[in-house]
Amino acid sequence: MRKVSVNTNVPYDILIERGLIKKTGELIKSVSSAAKVCVITDSNVGAIYGETVIDSLRQSGFDAALFTFEAGEKNKRLDTISAMYSYMADFNMSRKDLVVALGGGVTGDMAGFAAATYMRGINFVQIPTSLLAQVDSSVGGKTGVDIDQGKNLVGAFHQPILVIIDPDTLDTLSDYYLSDGMGEVIKYGCIKDKKLFVTLENNNAYDIIEEIVFTCVSIKRDVVERDEKESGERMLLNFGHTLGHSLEKIYNFEGLSHGQAVAVGMVMITQAGEKAGLTEKDSSERIKVLCEKYDLPTSDTASVKEIADICSSDKKASNGSVNLVLLKRIGESFIKPTELGKLEEFIS
Repeated sequence: MRKVSVNTNVPYDILIERGLIKKTGELIKSVSSAAKVCVITDSNVGAIYGETVIDSLRQSGFDAALFTFEAGEKNKRLDTISAMYSYMADFNMSRKDLVVALGGGVTGDMAGFAAATYMRGINFVQIPTSLLAQVDSSVGGKTGVDIDQGKNLVGAFHQPILVIIDPDTLDTLSDYYLSDGMGEVIKYGCIKDKKLFVTLENNNAYDIIEEIVFTCVSIKRDVVERDEKESGERMLLNFGHTLGHSLEKIYNFEGLSHGQAVAVGMVMITQAGEKAGLTEKDSSERIKVLCEKYDLPTSDTASVKEIADICSSDKKASNGSVNLVLLKRIGESFIKPTELGKLEEFIS
């Protein structure tokens, strides 16, 4: 078993091993004295792994219940969170009890936010089942939901007490969702690890996926330990995201997946960095080729003006500017505050 220890305000371990989901109960028992456990999942993942996780929890002595919501980013809304609150209250959960997020990034964000706010905060465990969630969103304590004005504008920092990663769960993903996760994997190579980027260029990532997951969560652990609340270095993890989030909103969170939007955003912002003389030449072409290798889009027909306008309501915008994440070169990134009024010109 691989283990990555995260030393944040609430320290926790990330465990990585094939078949680990079947040991959920005993693993949680080692870190929690909860009596009741509410497993939150979506309609896709619940049908595959819900019974396995509930049975494991009950075998370890927990009173466990399963809350299932309809899958999809369109349901990452406050009314879904409200339904979670009602379910937990009807289940008579106390502050000493526990939430388990079983699923992808949407599930983890919402279950974590419900845990952060129910009774002013109860513990939760992440069991990420998508590649995107395993390499990125399950680690670091960011939780939240979308509102009409933008993605993740309501949320909280709430660290899990344990992250259980079973790479076998990736076997049930379609090629579409594997590709989606690769957007975040490529991001880590771009911002922090040229060796990882080259590995992705020279190998099939899916053949060495455990090593890829371990590398990505280790990078994120290091960043989060140094900047838990995203006041500095952690902003680098938003590479490709500022423009990507705008694209997701343009498509009403349905026409473009998160990983796809991030891929387009990474190429666009790196092209802009090269044009401005801030980024090593040909970096965007290498990112473009790598994204295409993993079936990710690298451009979009949305207008630059529309993308720039939406950025003004992004949570990363303040005092008339937005912090753009740019590359000096593959593996080295930096933050460039940019006036919103000049953003369209910069990225066009």
